[in-house]
Amino acid sequence: MPSVLVVEDDPSIRQSLIEVLTEQGYAVRSAADGFSALREVTQSPVDAVVLDLGLPDLDGGDALRMIRGISSVPVLVATARDDEAEIINILNAGADDYLVKPFSGGQLLARLSAVLRRTSSAHPGGGVAAGAAVAPAAEPLRPTTVGELAVDPGARTAYLAGQELRLTRREFDLLAFLAHHTGQVVSKRRLLTEVWREPYVDDQTVDVHLSSLRRKLGERASAPRYLLTVRGVGIKLVAPR
Repeated sequence: MPSVLVVEDDPSIRQSLIEVLTEQGYAVRSAADGFSALREVTQSPVDAVVLDLGLPDLDGGDALRMIRGISSVPVLVATARDDEAEIINILNAGADDYLVKPFSGGQLLARLSAVLRRTSSAHPGGGVAAGAAVAPAAEPLRPTTVGELAVDPGARTAYLAGQELRLTRREFDLLAFLAHHTGQVVSKRRLLTEVWREPYVDDQTVDVHLSSLRRKLGERASAPRYLLTVRGVGIKLVAPR
């Protein structure tokens, strides 16, 4: 049975999240502030954390960085902040995914189940909610070199002009998949299905990660080098001309 730590200072929201998760078979613990959450993660490891950013003692972003300093536990951020730059910063700080408030119980369960599926191999103690469908294994990705970009999925490394890129787990998965399909236009729906393993999650999830990935590749959507958008179709990775 997967265990989840809910970090939320609002008592009514915290109780609602606990009820939704408990009904789906999760073992739930909770914390009302950042330092309590850190103690919980340190003293009794969990399979995942649902983290609010508006905490009374710590900014949630700082709490996330502290959690990342002591644990690789999957973290799903729940936030009322919908600014793209803020979300990118949170993902770069180590969040595995995010939800913008208000969200439904169904959205929470879908995102959490997806995070647990994606990280179960890296976190053997993790699990999947009872009844959750597990996506079939993806085609193994091979090392690929595109221009000055070298991506090795086995070693989980990516280099640009000889310099290692500092990518989040999701950014690397996205880049590796696109590199594996170099020159092919890949739709956002396919990325959500085969990288996120969640075909019904909104497209903004891909947009946010692509924006962050572009920045780390030294490009912008208006001046692309490796990541070309084919309007209305999808995205493809190509060698710069």
